[in-house]
Amino acid sequence: MKQRVLELVFRILFLIAALASILAVILICIFLFANGFPPMAEIGVFDFLFGMDWSPVDVPPSFGIFPMIVGSLYVTAGAIIIGVPIGILTAVFMAKFCPKRLYRPLKPAVELLAGIPSIVYGFFGMVVLVPLVRELFDSKGASILTASILLGIMILPTIIGVSESAIRAVPNSYYEGALALGASHERSVFFVMLPAAKSGIMAGIVLGIGRAIGETMAVMMVAGNQARMPDSILEGVRTLTANIVMEMGYAADLHREALIATAVVLFVFILIINLCFSLLKRRMK
Repeated sequence: MKQRVLELVFRILFLIAALASILAVILICIFLFANGFPPMAEIGVFDFLFGMDWSPVDVPPSFGIFPMIVGSLYVTAGAIIIGVPIGILTAVFMAKFCPKRLYRPLKPAVELLAGIPSIVYGFFGMVVLVPLVRELFDSKGASILTASILLGIMILPTIIGVSESAIRAVPNSYYEGALALGASHERSVFFVMLPAAKSGIMAGIVLGIGRAIGETMAVMMVAGNQARMPDSILEGVRTLTANIVMEMGYAADLHREALIATAVVLFVFILIINLCFSLLKRRMK
């Protein structure tokens, strides 16, 4: 009888915890959409999403976020190009090629990367990456390329951790069967185990993309923060997240509401990424 009561109590606690999480997401959605859509309608949805000028202090003010949308996409795409191949290959090495003596310090080192605060990454980017890019490419240094490199480093622990777990979750019989058919160790890993773990690897990539597109402080410190359309990856850019953080402290009235509408656009981007991953995962199954 006592065991049944405990089970019932814990079921109720777990249900409350699950409902609290769902409620938090619903409240965030209500707040964003309720406060974000009215300024979009006042400014004009087309002018807001595709406007090229962000000048909240002018008379009349302009609230076009298209340069920030493009900037966020450029920086995120650069981070994916840099971080995804390195992350997946590192996960494969750690799961199937790494000696035990090397794995012991390597695993905590990767986990430590995930625990470093964003502001520390930002300082590293300012002190190391910005001067390096400035010298190598004869540019200002704070640019799309610098932000992409920094974000590529920041998403590595997420991609490596999830991808390694996915590869280790593949039944060892797949590997043994490939060896029995005459495949080498490398072929068995890359052409049998890696495709079998593609769903988990995709989950790691999606989490990495979410981290990249939602990153604020580190990007703001190395991207240049110029609210205009970039002509090359060596020019500065402002992302959606940086735009919100930089101006929310002194914004008021329509300016503040436009920043909340910017957060709505960013939130929709995250939803679209998760939806695409869900559809891709169903096709894989």
